[in-house]
Amino acid sequence: MLRYRKFWLFIGWCLIGGVILLSIMPSPPDVGGSDKLHHFIAYAALMGWFGQLYHQTRSRILWFVGFVVMGITLEVIQGLGGMRYFEYADMAANTTGVLIGWALSRGGGGRLLEWFEQRLPNI
Repeated sequence: MLRYRKFWLFIGWCLIGGVILLSIMPSPPDVGGSDKLHHFIAYAALMGWFGQLYHQTRSRILWFVGFVVMGITLEVIQGLGGMRYFEYADMAANTTGVLIGWALSRGGGGRLLEWFEQRLPNI
């Protein structure tokens, strides 16, 4: 059981907000590298993060579906805005990231926050 669950949830929702903001802003910062890799990492991180907070299969399935739908929806919004591009490859990178995040959260990666908390001093 996570001692700082509310804090970890807050961080998770900030991550979601960051992905949404970066997806809809007209000119996101150019950090170099592959755009598809950025999509993959962002969605793998989201699913991996929430996969640590929700261990029940049903909850993880809902997060999985939610992140896939979020990635598709944001890509459609980008296409409608006229300043960004709609790309099926971005949707594929998002979905692949969610899949990998799901897989990692099912294994040992699903307990990283618990491992981290065990090493924190009690306050």
